[in-house]
Amino acid sequence: MTLQEKIGQLSVLADSIRPFAFDVNPDSFQWGPQRTRELIQAGEVGALFNGVGAAEGRELQRIAVEESRLGIPLLLGADVIHGMRTVFPIPLGEAASFEPELAERTARAAAIEATREGLHWTFAPVVDIARDQRWGRVAETTGEDTFLACAFARARVRGFQGPDLTADDSLLATPKHFAAYGAVAAGLDYNTVDLAPQTLFDVHLPPFKAAIDAGALTVMSSFNDINGVPATANRELLTGILREQWGFEGFVVSDYTSDFELIEHGFAADEKHAAQLSLDAGLDMSMQSGVYMDHLQALVEEGKVATATLDTAVRRILSVKARMGLFDNPYRSLTAPPPGPAPYLDAHDALARDAARRSVVMLKNDGETLPLRKSGQRIALIGPFARDRENLAGCWNIFGDSSREIDLETGLRAALADPASLQVVDGCGMEEAIDGGIEAALAAARGADAVLLAVGEPTRYTGEAQSRTQIVLPAAQQALAEAVIGAGTPVIVLLRNGRALALSPALQAAPAILVTWFLGTQTGHAVADLVFGDHSPSGRLPISFPHDSGQQPYYYNHTSSGRPYQPGTGLEAFRTRWRETANTALYPFGHGLGYTRFEYGAVELSAAGLEWDGRLQVRARIANVGQRPGEEVVQLYLRDRVASRVRPIREFKGFQKIALAPGESRVVEFVLTRADLEFRGVDNRLVAEPGWFDLWVAPSADAGEPVAFELLAFERPAFERPAFERPAADADQG
Repeated sequence: MTLQEKIGQLSVLADSIRPFAFDVNPDSFQWGPQRTRELIQAGEVGALFNGVGAAEGRELQRIAVEESRLGIPLLLGADVIHGMRTVFPIPLGEAASFEPELAERTARAAAIEATREGLHWTFAPVVDIARDQRWGRVAETTGEDTFLACAFARARVRGFQGPDLTADDSLLATPKHFAAYGAVAAGLDYNTVDLAPQTLFDVHLPPFKAAIDAGALTVMSSFNDINGVPATANRELLTGILREQWGFEGFVVSDYTSDFELIEHGFAADEKHAAQLSLDAGLDMSMQSGVYMDHLQALVEEGKVATATLDTAVRRILSVKARMGLFDNPYRSLTAPPPGPAPYLDAHDALARDAARRSVVMLKNDGETLPLRKSGQRIALIGPFARDRENLAGCWNIFGDSSREIDLETGLRAALADPASLQVVDGCGMEEAIDGGIEAALAAARGADAVLLAVGEPTRYTGEAQSRTQIVLPAAQQALAEAVIGAGTPVIVLLRNGRALALSPALQAAPAILVTWFLGTQTGHAVADLVFGDHSPSGRLPISFPHDSGQQPYYYNHTSSGRPYQPGTGLEAFRTRWRETANTALYPFGHGLGYTRFEYGAVELSAAGLEWDGRLQVRARIANVGQRPGEEVVQLYLRDRVASRVRPIREFKGFQKIALAPGESRVVEFVLTRADLEFRGVDNRLVAEPGWFDLWVAPSADAGEPVAFELLAFERPAFERPAFERPAADADQG
């Protein structure tokens, strides 16, 4: 390969030739269609992104394979985050299902649709840990917990890629953003990250390791710096941890122009310096900035970048292309589909509906306000999301088929025996009042037997660059909610959101609240299935809902101070609390209700102590003591009572989702080993320390009664002295 051909493999450019996803990134078309074709013909670009179309993609691949000197195939990628044409719930919502196998199925469906339209590669899953709900990209994550994030990371990689990377329907996965992007200061996007190494390794890195262990071959670097070193040029991160410690064999791609942004960070003097720092650190592929294309040749010729460093990056990218089968079959995933509807549409719609209803979390249901009846009730659907179709799919939905999306009004009317029994009133806009809107809403509420109040965040409040200081409803919606909830008719809040929200006292006073996230294509039907009791809500919160915006960052697994707040003591002085509120969640991680009740029996342990290399069995009987079938997420938490570093008050270590009929019970079992008790010590080495632990089997992070067990110290086995050894006394005599 010539130097220019090598450098070409290290760049991925916006696809200016195929139909493109606009308004996703700034300044998308630095290279126009003609220049892009010339680069492909010269073998000087290795990948394109965010264009779609199998027939057009096949022509681009033909140019690369048949007209360039070496015939190296292109890699065609896109942001397929939570669905392609069929849109599934946002990742945060899907995490609320506590069903990684569901995420694997939706990722598989997205891969089938994406590869059918000429894609090989997705920039997903997002595996960042989101502990600050002000951050807009919480919506793309699985929430605040590392154990849950690892489970979903593995599942989504398996789903996207399938069992065979060379298959036509295999979509190469890219866990992102490496690393600690969810820890940006103040929840402010692109901001700095100041993080203890132990927190980096204990909290933020494990989901990436889980994704790589599941087979991910590409990783995307993050925009942020970590302790002063931008991730895109962080050699310790990209080479030391990723390759040398973990043995990662794939390649690292920058986030959009993040290598160029080293200049604004004040880390690189200019573009040439940015290219040098990035490649030396272990960044293999540059996305859209052009700094590799423009400067690597001079850097190599001047000896500032070693040829061996360049060759290593090229070899990684070519190796991934080979493992995908692109050299053997460069036209994989590029066969134009036959005309007419896709054969999988019905199956994917059914999956989207199931995923949506499994993602919904019922926060409260006082007085069995839900479910509603399909006949014999007058229902008012009030709020700006009632018939809205622009805010069903949520952020990072760039290819969704909006013609198939079902809004709330449509879904509810389809479920009612008499569709005319539903009255729909907007009440207000997303951010603005409507003349007479509240009056019309009050009239509808007073004339109804029940109100469904559809309020929340518009899509544009969530996703990249959408950080918020106040995680509350827009003022116009808040005024509508206060008026309608005060009207006296039972109100069910249908909350649409991409993060945890601080709910006002008026919202908290509503007898029933459903967190419906952004549920995607089948929103209306899925919500109707739950509201009318065809299915019982089974989602649980993957994030803590705070009492107030000012609590952020808040997460259930915080450490204890020397003066911890004790729940139930009010605003006791000289404790770790705010003046205005307790140091607790309004609704904790893991919380969620259904249409039945579950009782937890006593937790039983197989022994009082866990042997150093042994296993401890944990059992608890869970019973459905209600009148309806339902599903329960049984959760396991631990606390290390005394350690060499202050440990969290609880840590999530296991879960099982079980379905029980009325009156049915089941013994749920977990198994613990020493590995479940390990953490990074003061020297940042992985350690488990003998001592006492508390354990909960509970329905949420603040429920249940603990039982105790002890991790027993390692005992070196006794052995007899070999016959040839002299007694110690003889040895002392010389």
